[in-house]
Amino acid sequence: MKIAIMGAMIEEVDPFLDIGEHEPLLKYFKKHNDIEYGGNIYHEAKYKGLDIVLAYSKIGKVYAGLTAATMIEHFGCDILLFTGVAGAVNPKLKIGDLITATELCQHDLDITAFGHPHGYVPEGRVYTEASRDLIRIAKKVADEKGIELKKGVIATGDQFIADSKRKEWIAKTFDADAIEMEGASVAVVCEALDVPFFVLRAISDAADMDAAFDFDEFLKHSSQVSSSFIVAMLEKISQNEDIFEESK
Repeated sequence: MKIAIMGAMIEEVDPFLDIGEHEPLLKYFKKHNDIEYGGNIYHEAKYKGLDIVLAYSKIGKVYAGLTAATMIEHFGCDILLFTGVAGAVNPKLKIGDLITATELCQHDLDITAFGHPHGYVPEGRVYTEASRDLIRIAKKVADEKGIELKKGVIATGDQFIADSKRKEWIAKTFDADAIEMEGASVAVVCEALDVPFFVLRAISDAADMDAAFDFDEFLKHSSQVSSSFIVAMLEKISQNEDIFEESK
């Protein structure tokens, strides 16, 4: 089985990045083969009998969709795990919380002038559901680590939100819990190509006037927590490969 792991930014996957005590994902893979394709670098590795393809997507929906499609179509990945950070729009979420997406939507997709709801594309729908099997595996990991893993709707858009009014609109319109800039595009690609996917986000800011400051301050810590969680999921997936083989 081949697993795609995407990081939202280079800080999470760059094997040469010096970030002190914090470990990006590649630190867990002692040997890896680097391949340049489509303007990006993909890292092939092995872990617990699994073939791994690791890459950072670059910021935004277009790059994230391109990276996800490449990992599936060119590298032949069977499952995709996407880790990164997000801003909270649900006031119950605090900085440092981990949330997994049950559904994802695009908050900046707007053809309401034609009578459609926000986030809707003709022949598509507003929300894309993540893999329930992967969410169950994540819940087991969280329980074993003593972490409270939140679940909810993650809204994606090509905007870094630092405005309270926009934040409130997204929360109300989509019943969203968190916002980021890549997840929903990855979700659409994975669903179209019939690949189970999982999106994990560490809350790094509250998507308000202090968002830029909080984002920089908590990025490295969030990356460490998220990468450790994803590696623990790989352990579980390696023990439950039959679940995903049967679903194909």
